[in-house]
Amino acid sequence: MEELLRTNDPVWISYIVASLADENIDAVVLDQHTSVLEGSIGAIQQRVMVLSEDIIRAKRILKDIEAEETQTPT
Repeated sequence: MEELLRTNDPVWISYIVASLADENIDAVVLDQHTSVLEGSIGAIQQRVMVLSEDIIRAKRILKDIEAEETQTPT
């Protein structure tokens, strides 16, 4: 497995995992429980992991999502 991203934002993680699932890419979130145990100081980020054979497609999907998020409405 390879790391796709790290973040403490549970909404972003959920959105990315759902978007990957829509493209038939399985994702696993690691350190989910550890980040909860350490409190809300944000020291331990959660990691979204995908299979090595899916990493290129997953990165492309993530890049497309980030591009959509940063576009300003006209």
